[in-house]
This record gives sequence, C-alpha cells and structure tokens, in this order.
Amino acid sequence: MTENWIRVRLGVAMNKPFQPAVPTSERSHNPNPCTFRAVTVGVVGSLVVGVGTTYNIMVVHGSYMAIDFSTAAAIFVFFVLTFIVNAGIGRVNSRFALDGGELRAVYMMLVVACAIPTMGYSAQLLPIITAPFYFATPENGWAELIQPHIKPWLTPQSDLGITYFYEGLPSWEARIPWEIWIKPLLVWGSLAIALYLVMICTMVILRRQWMEHERLVYPLAQLPIEMTAPSRGFGLSPLFKDRLMWLGFGAVFLVASLKGLNFYNPAVPHVELEQGIPIFKNTQTLFFRLSFPMLGFCYLVNPAVAFSMWFFNLLSLLVRGVMAYFGYRMTENLGIYGSPSPLFKHLGMGAMVVLVVASFWSAKTHLKAVMRKAFLNKQAVDDSDEILSYRAAVWGLLLGSLYMGLWLNASGIPALMVIVFLFGVFVIFIGLTRIVVESGMAVAVASTIGSSFVISGFGAKRLGIAGFTGMALTYVWSADVRIFVMASAANGLKVIDGSGQGKRGLFWAMMLAIVVCMVSSIWMLLWLSYTHGGVNGNGWFFGGGARAPYDFIATLLMSPPDANWAGWWIQAVGGGITGLLMFLRAQFLWWPFHPIGFVIGPIWLMDRLWFTVLLAWLIKACILKYGGLRGYRRARPLFLGLILGQFTCNGFWIVIDLLTGQKGNSIFWI
Repeated sequence: MTENWIRVRLGVAMNKPFQPAVPTSERSHNPNPCTFRAVTVGVVGSLVVGVGTTYNIMVVHGSYMAIDFSTAAAIFVFFVLTFIVNAGIGRVNSRFALDGGELRAVYMMLVVACAIPTMGYSAQLLPIITAPFYFATPENGWAELIQPHIKPWLTPQSDLGITYFYEGLPSWEARIPWEIWIKPLLVWGSLAIALYLVMICTMVILRRQWMEHERLVYPLAQLPIEMTAPSRGFGLSPLFKDRLMWLGFGAVFLVASLKGLNFYNPAVPHVELEQGIPIFKNTQTLFFRLSFPMLGFCYLVNPAVAFSMWFFNLLSLLVRGVMAYFGYRMTENLGIYGSPSPLFKHLGMGAMVVLVVASFWSAKTHLKAVMRKAFLNKQAVDDSDEILSYRAAVWGLLLGSLYMGLWLNASGIPALMVIVFLFGVFVIFIGLTRIVVESGMAVAVASTIGSSFVISGFGAKRLGIAGFTGMALTYVWSADVRIFVMASAANGLKVIDGSGQGKRGLFWAMMLAIVVCMVSSIWMLLWLSYTHGGVNGNGWFFGGGARAPYDFIATLLMSPPDANWAGWWIQAVGGGITGLLMFLRAQFLWWPFHPIGFVIGPIWLMDRLWFTVLLAWLIKACILKYGGLRGYRRARPLFLGLILGQFTCNGFWIVIDLLTGQKGNSIFWI
C-alpha cells in the first residue's frame, strides 16, 4: 500500500498502456515506423487538417478543432483512420493495414499539423500583417503612427488587394491577386520554418530528460498511444474493445449531440454546461463549467498538480476580487493576453522563468552529455533513438535562433531587445510545453507575452517607434499561443517513443506535415477571404485578434512608458514563491502544492476550467482511496472515452453541417 501511495504521489507509472507499447514481434516486423505509406497517409491527413480546419472557422463556424493543445482535429482524423479505415483494410488484407509504429508516425504528423492553421500561424498571419492598413482610420491614427514603420517586405503592397481580402472580390474582379502575397509569405515562411526548427530541436534535446529521467506523464499523448496499442494481427486496439471506454464515449457523444440537434430544432432540449455567478459586487465572475475532455485529461495527472491548479486559480480570483472591491488596481497596460490582472501577469512571468531555469538545472547532467556529444562527439549519451542526432539538434537550435534574431532585427527591433525578446518568448514556449506535458492542461496560455515583457521591463526608449511596430508584428506567432509546434512535437515524440529504431526520417516527416499544412491552410484562407470576404469569416481572427497588437502599440506610442521597475520586483516575488514551492515539494513528500499550479492558475482560461479540474481531482482521489492503483487503471478507459467522444462528436457535427449547409453550430469551445 505504501509503495502504491508513493507511486501515485510522484505520478510515476500511472499511465502505462494496457499492454507494452510495442512488442518485440512488432519491432522485428517493422523496425522503421517512418515508411513511405505512413508518410503518405500523414501528408493526406495534414492536408485535411489544413484545408478542413480553415474552411470550418471561415465558413462552417462549427466547433474549434485546432485551437488548443488538445488538437481535436488530429484525434478525430486519427479515430477515423484507426477505427474505421485501417481496421477495415486489416479485415480485408492485413498486409495493407498500417501497423502500430506506422500509425503513431501518422499521428505525430497530424499533431504538429494541428499547430499551424489557426492560433499557431496561418489564421493569425494574414489578418495581422494587413490589419494596420485595412483598419486604419483618422481617429486611430494608424496611418501616421504605424504604417510608415512597417517594412514593405513584410506586408502585401496593394491597398486594393488588402481591401478585397477583407471584403471579398467585387463582381468585376475575376482574379485573386496571388502575386501581392508571394514575397511577404516567403519572408514570413522562412521565419516560421526557423522557429519550428528551433522548437523541434529543443524537444529532441529535452526528450530523454523529460521522458526517461523525470518520467513526466504526457497526458495528452495517452489517448493516441492507447488507440495504437497492439493486438493480435492488425486488429483493433484493446481500447476499442473496452466497455468503459464506449460508456464514456457514448455519454459525451449524446450530451454534445443534443446541443447539435437543438441548433437544428430548438424543441430538442440540451444540457447547458456552464454557469457564471457574479461575485464581489459584480467585479468578478465565478464560472462553473464542465469540460469533458479536460475532465479526461486531468484524471491522468498527478493529484497534486490538479489540486494546485484549481486552488491557485481560486486564490487568484479572491485576490483580484478583493482588489476590485476596495478599488485598488494596477493601471499598467500589458495588452489583452494572459492573466486578467497586471499583478498576476508579472507574478506569472517570474514564476515561469524560475520553472524553466529549474527544469534546465535538473537536466544539467543530461545537457552536458548532449553538448559533449554535439561538439566533441563523446559517447556519453546514445542518440540513436532520437529523430535527430544531438549534433544536428544543437546546430539546428543555434542556427535557427540566429536566423530568427537577424530577421527580427531587420523588421525594426533593436538587437539588444531582440535578445531579451527571444529569451522571454522561449521561456514562455518551453514553460508552457513543460506545463502541458506534466499537467495535462490542454487549454492554456502564459500569464503574459514576450512583447509585453520587453516593453514593461525596458520602456519605450529602448525600442523606438520601429521597435514598437516590430513588436506588434510578433503577435503573429508569439501572443495568442494556445497552440504551437513545440508542445505538439513534445507529445508527438512521446507517442512515437518505443516504436523501434530508424526514427531519423520522422524529423523530415514532421517538417513535411508542417509545410503541407502551412501551404494548404494559407491557400484556403486566401481563397475563402477573396471569395466570401474575410470579415464574413471568423470574427476573432479578422476582428479583435487582428486589431489587438496595433490597438496596444498605438496606445503606448501616444504615451510612451518608462521601464516599470515595480514589475521587475513583482516578477522576483513570483519567482521566489515558485522556488519556495519547488523546495518544499522536494523536501516534504506530504507537501500538497505543486509549483505548476501557481504558474498556470491565474490565467483567464483557468477561470473557466477550475471547476472541471476540481471535479477530476475529487473523482481520482475517491477512486485511489477506495480502489487503489488497480481501480485507477480500470477506470482509465472511461476518461479516455470522454476525450475521444467529445472530439469525435465535434468532427461528426462539422461533417453534418457541411453536408446540410448549416453555419454556426458550435457544440464545443474548451
């Protein structure tokens, strides 16, 4: 009993599949998961993700499928592939069915592809680089404040072409002006490839430390691992034969489908899953929301992590409420992203820095071995099981970072501020990735963003007007980071772990999936925008999200801020609290508070999800108390079914709406 309790407390060995991930017989049958047919299927799937999710957000307006780390589109496409297509082929002729390693390679491509079409890149890029021209008015002064400082190679050089992009081509214009987009898209594409190279290389370097040394849980990778768990021949995974999984799947599918049916016929009752209660004299809202996928993900995590996430969220809500009640507020403008309060933006950034620094400190032995392997070719560590050699990963990280720095400097940001900005941005990227793979928080953002960190910390004089404008353009890839390639790559590497040797081709498969999804999603977005008008598509991407960076920058240009020294002190306090939580957790096994909860608890998304996290924590605590580790593992398929049922239902109703021509039937948000 004591051994089981310690294993539960540490979060070790809690999520191993029903059977070993890849048996020896399968390895000998196909030691290389990166086969031609697997890559081909992955490319087709990436194309479906790129075109389908873009068409969904622009025309169908159904549930978001590629907006968060949960990558609903990847799970839906993968479910169709594994449960219907591949299983059907296997019944006809098992030689033509993909084996487990190949299926996991396909999922690896799908999950990185999901990071591209919406928040990750494409739907941010096109509206943001054109917004300062389309939304410029005499009132906001963008034509005088911002436009002169945007480098011409960063945006399309056609006012009429930009207008048509937002409003659609008039009847007398028969041709889409593709040529005005070629240069800026190639320029931005080069930055994106460098960014994604750095992200993937970082995860290759850290993979062994996180998976094998620290044994992080990777909750978001557990479902695809189970979906490809081996069975006799090329039959269905044991997960698809588990009654508890189908019970969870069916319950969620039914509840979500009631909402879909209600859209077609209001007489059909549906279950409302969110309720808000005003508190502190209507200055704050206490949300009670049930999210079935988050319930499933949070069931898989360390109980201390789940407890800390909802506890620190409620604590931050209490602090915000008391501050608002007594009329105390910080007036610093740090933009709309992250935590609702500047106080918690600074606290969270300091906490994130300490979280990342501590993560690298704990990995120092591994990182030294990686560097010795990369630069001295010392055999201190074996990298044959990685998708890139450590030498290639380290040089890819260095060269990609150098190119990004030169690119950002050329866009107008001073060289010193480029270094500070890249430090802040990658602290956020690595920290969020660590949080995702350890906490299962599939819907997360950082407390602040890189540009706000730089502007608050160093003031206007260090940046200048051109630097401010360059910072606004970084919102394309570093502001609304609800999904990005680094976290997707981390989960993809976990899914493919144990799939045999010969993985080097998987790096190129991932890059191919990224390029295919990037090209297809941008092409689809351009075609739909010129055909139907971008402003008639997604209201956030072509409205508030596109205007946000320039509203923020224009306000600061009107009243240039100095460096906020108080913000540095608050960040130091946030870092100190995180360090103290880490120390206490390392010293005392009974200590209930996990530092990840302090880092991620105060964000606005946790305001909506704290109740679901609390519910998952309570359910898991009861199961462990009365059923032990065996009870936890037996109930696990039920919670995997909650995830699969919701995302499958999302995709199902998008297909129904596509066939019927209905628009706006969104059954799921977070």
